[in-house]
Amino acid sequence: MSVDHFKKLLLLLIAYKCCRCLEAIKNGTTPNIIIMLMDDMGWGDLGVFGQPSKETPNLDRMAAEGMLFPNFYTANPLCSPSRAALLTGRLPVRNGFYTTNGHGRNAYTPQEIVGGIAQDEVLLPEMLRKASYVSKIVGKWHLGHRPGFLPLEHGFDEWFGSPNCHFGPYNNSDRPNIPVYKNSQMVGRYYEEFGINLKTGESNLTQIYLEESLVFIRSQATTHQPFFLYWAVDATHAPVYASKGFLGKSQRGRYGDAVMELDHGVGVILGELRSLGLAEDTFVFFTSDNGAALISAPMQGGSNGPFLCGKQTTFEGGMREPAIAWWPGHIPAGTVSHQLGTVMDLFTTSLTLAGLATPGDRIIDGLDLTSVLLNSTLIDRPIFYYRGNVLMAVRLGMYKAHYWTWTNSMEEFKKGINFCPGEEVVGVTTHEQKEHTMQPLIFNLGWDPGEKYPISVLSPEYQTALQQITPVLEQHQKHLLPGVPQLNMCDLAVMNWAPPGCEKLAKCLKGPKSEPWKCHWPH
Repeated sequence: MSVDHFKKLLLLLIAYKCCRCLEAIKNGTTPNIIIMLMDDMGWGDLGVFGQPSKETPNLDRMAAEGMLFPNFYTANPLCSPSRAALLTGRLPVRNGFYTTNGHGRNAYTPQEIVGGIAQDEVLLPEMLRKASYVSKIVGKWHLGHRPGFLPLEHGFDEWFGSPNCHFGPYNNSDRPNIPVYKNSQMVGRYYEEFGINLKTGESNLTQIYLEESLVFIRSQATTHQPFFLYWAVDATHAPVYASKGFLGKSQRGRYGDAVMELDHGVGVILGELRSLGLAEDTFVFFTSDNGAALISAPMQGGSNGPFLCGKQTTFEGGMREPAIAWWPGHIPAGTVSHQLGTVMDLFTTSLTLAGLATPGDRIIDGLDLTSVLLNSTLIDRPIFYYRGNVLMAVRLGMYKAHYWTWTNSMEEFKKGINFCPGEEVVGVTTHEQKEHTMQPLIFNLGWDPGEKYPISVLSPEYQTALQQITPVLEQHQKHLLPGVPQLNMCDLAVMNWAPPGCEKLAKCLKGPKSEPWKCHWPH
C-alpha cells in the first residue's frame, strides 16, 4: 500500500468516526453548551501553562480531564470586537465591530457609543433556539446598551449582568453609573446596589454571577431541555475585584485573588454538572476575550507568559488566549491539541454539536472543531490578526507575517501608556504605524514565540514562509466584504441615564441633549 493511499484510508476512518459521534448527538444526546469567557485573563495566568504560583487547581484539573489548546486566539485584541466575533462566528471587520475614524484603531463600546451589534447579524443563541436550546448570559455583554442591542433582543432568554465595563464610580451628573440587568429590566447600578470597593478591591459580583449560573443549570436540569450558558465574568478586568473570602489569598496580589475566585467558580460549576449527572451531556469551553492588560499589571493585570506585549496589540500577547475544552466521555482526557483555533470556532462548533448548519447567507470565519475535539485531528487554517479594519498579520503553521506593526503612538507612550512594558523589540514594537507590506516581518513561532528575532529576508526559510502565506492573504482579501462600521459615533445623550426598569427603582436620570460626534480612538 502506498503512503498516499494509506493517508486517504486514515482520513476516511477519522471522518467515519466523527460522523458516528455527530450522528449520536443528533439521535438524542445533543449536549448542553457552556462557554466561560474571562475578561483580560492572559495565557500565562493558568498553572497548566506554567504560572509558578499554581493557583488555578480547578482549571488545571479541567485541562487534565479535557483538551488543552496552546494555540488558541481571539479575533481582536480588545473586548467588544472579540465578543462580537465569538457570538457571530465572524471577524469584527465583517460584523461591523470596528471603526473607520482612524487607520488601524481599536474601538469598543463605552457608554457614549451610539452603535452596537447590527440587527442583521445572527448570534449563537438565536441559532441554538432552532434546536430548542434555552440560553442565558451571565456577566458582561459589551455589544451595545441601547434599545435593539441588548441580549434578550438577540436570542438570549435570560440575562443577569451589565451591558458595559464596571468602570466608576461616577457622579450620575456628568456620567451615570453603569446599570446591572436581570433579563430586560435594570435592578441596580454598579457602586450603588452592586458595590465595588476600589480601595480594598472587595466585591461580591463573582459570587453573584456564580449563583446565577448555578440556578440556571439546576433549573434546566429539571426541564431536560438543552441549554446554552454564556458565563462572561469580568473580575480580572481593571479595576479587578474579589469577594472577601479570596482577598489577600494569592501570591500575585489583587489580580491573583480575582483569578483564584474565578478558578473556584469554574470548579463549582463543573462539580455541579457532575452532581446533577450532566457532565457527560455538557460541552464546556474556557477561554478569554483578549490578552492580559499589561498596562494594568502587576496589581491589576495578568501575564501573557512567553508572548510579546498584551491587550490592544496584535502581537501574540494580545491575541493568544488560554483555552480548555471539557466534555467527559467524549473529549479524550489529558490531551493537548496544537490546532490553531479562534473564539469564532466556538460559534460553528456549537452549532454542529446542536445538529445545526451554519447560516448559508454570509461568510462564517469560525471552523467546526468537532473532529479536533472528538478525534484529535488537525485542520490546516490561517489566523488573521486585525486591529480595527486593518489586517496587521497572518499566521500559517508556525510562521507569522506582520504587514503592519504598532503598539501605540509616541504621544500616548510618553503619557505612560505602555502595552509592552519591559518588552520593547527594536523595529517590531513600533510607536508609529509601520507598514511592512512589501517585505513583511516573519517569525517562526515554534522557536521564537516572543517575536524577538525576525527571520532574515535573505534566508530560504523566509522565502518559503512568504510563498506559503502570500496566496492565503490574497485569497482572504479578495473575498473580504467589510460590514457597516458600528463604532464610529458617540453621543453623551445615549449613556445609561434611564435604562428600562429605572423608574421602578427611582434610578432614572436626566441626560443632556443629543450632540453626536465622531468617537476618538487613540489606540
